[in-house]
Amino acid sequence: MNTENNNKLNDKHLLISVDRSEEAKRAVLYVADFVGGFPGFRATLMSIVQEPEADFFENEQERTAWLEREIASTRHNLENYRQILIQSGFPEDKVDIRLCRDSRKSLSDAILSFQCEMSCCTVVVGRQHKTRTEEFLFGSVSSQLIHAAKNCAVWVVE
Repeated sequence: MNTENNNKLNDKHLLISVDRSEEAKRAVLYVADFVGGFPGFRATLMSIVQEPEADFFENEQERTAWLEREIASTRHNLENYRQILIQSGFPEDKVDIRLCRDSRKSLSDAILSFQCEMSCCTVVVGRQHKTRTEEFLFGSVSSQLIHAAKNCAVWVVE
């Protein structure tokens, strides 16, 4: 029996949804402090690049250039967060990054799709502080995750 695959299946898998906000960074630092260095955990850092509608740009070249910059910046951000987890004690082979683009789903639905696809036991997000009006108009990803998640825990990091 392959011990490496068996260990990977027995690891608790954390899905950490991040963007370039301070709240996302706090979520990564929380996971690093809370479980970094303990055996039996692996983490996937995921980020979603949502493309604005085509009419947001003057032309296709502008849209393509924006998308290339956004993807490069997001990959760089994911790699920085990956290094934080590795420095906290996560083995390199147990920290993955995933970038999703052009998601037509809501952010919470996209996050939960990844959670289900990768069989993660925990979803971790940072809580962004919104006014009641902003939350009413735009919703809250963390609140939607708490209410819609099934078969997993949701950690909302303040």
